[in-house]
Amino acid sequence: MARVVETLFLVMSCILCSVLLGFSDAAPTSTYNVVKFGAKPDGKTDSTEPFIKSWQSACTSLNPATIFVPKGRYLLKNTNFRGPCKRKVTFLIAGTLVASEDYHALGNSGFWILFNHVDNLVVSGGRLDAKGAGFWNCRRSGKSCPVGARSMTFNWVNNLVVSGITSINSQLSHIVINACNNVLVKNVRLIAPDQSPNTDGIHVERSTGVTINGCTLQTGDDCISIGDATYNIFMSHIKCGPGHGVSIGSLGQKLDEKGVENVTLTNAIFSGSDNGVRIKTWARPSNGFVRNVLFQNIIMDNVENPIIIDQNYCPNNQGCPGQTSGIKISQITYLNINGSSATPEAVTFDCSPSNPCQGIKLHDVNLTYKNKAATSSCKNIDGTSTGTLAPESCF
Repeated sequence: MARVVETLFLVMSCILCSVLLGFSDAAPTSTYNVVKFGAKPDGKTDSTEPFIKSWQSACTSLNPATIFVPKGRYLLKNTNFRGPCKRKVTFLIAGTLVASEDYHALGNSGFWILFNHVDNLVVSGGRLDAKGAGFWNCRRSGKSCPVGARSMTFNWVNNLVVSGITSINSQLSHIVINACNNVLVKNVRLIAPDQSPNTDGIHVERSTGVTINGCTLQTGDDCISIGDATYNIFMSHIKCGPGHGVSIGSLGQKLDEKGVENVTLTNAIFSGSDNGVRIKTWARPSNGFVRNVLFQNIIMDNVENPIIIDQNYCPNNQGCPGQTSGIKISQITYLNINGSSATPEAVTFDCSPSNPCQGIKLHDVNLTYKNKAATSSCKNIDGTSTGTLAPESCF
């Protein structure tokens, strides 16, 4: 009798396991090691084709797939990882991806590593070395140079996680998020010298639902820049400096431009950066807007322009003299911002005379200059101020 009961128990257990497995969405993961496709971890042999082949295998896999890059240095030319893919793809990097010392090798495509038209993508770990110094020197010399390449670009990628990457010496921007939805960028380190031109840390444009968390950004341009048609952006625990701060803009270069809405930056530290939190627009007609923005819980350490709205951006006085910005800026809140300014004027609101800033709110802002009171300036602005305010509000 005991044997019969034991047999029935085993049968029922097998049936239960089969049922559970039948209802589970878990699936085996296929792993593709780039070395097995011919990639050489010597930093000298061109591994572009093996990387593309491993991507094609992973992208067409019927199971969730992982591309594994072992330790070592892998030389890549401009590389296009294109979808759509059948299932989720994880790009797991243990080594370093390096660009050629010859900056002409990336051509005029504008990208080094590109992911496009992919859903459900994870890019994790590793190091990118774009060797941008030669390109920066070319630009400084005034010689004829390529257009330059962004280190890692995501175009039309939905449900994206970028985690744990260190990127150094990008030619242009380190990471670009363009036309993407539902994105998480976390725990990345993006580093370039403070005088390297246009080396933005993270640039986001035409995207919705982007979260940036726990990132250290030391760049020659904006730590984070936000372009038009960008909505629902949440940034937290950001360390910025050197660099040009966290910038919404520049916006309004074109007449037909969509807006930026629902942006939050919280728990950030700016150290020695040119700007802290900035909104920047061209002095040109435009139908764009910036609204519903919250900057809160921020520390400024020797920052040149801790709080700034500049609606009179007109580099080299070309294409905009005598015009005013059409970008409508409204409902911008600055809450609990403390620290030091590297210049006497810590708060600057230079808004458009044709479209004054509306609904600007200051609450508990305490910024000093050389341990003394800093100043503020206002043009064409309507707002309210409460709590501790230093410098005193100018509206």
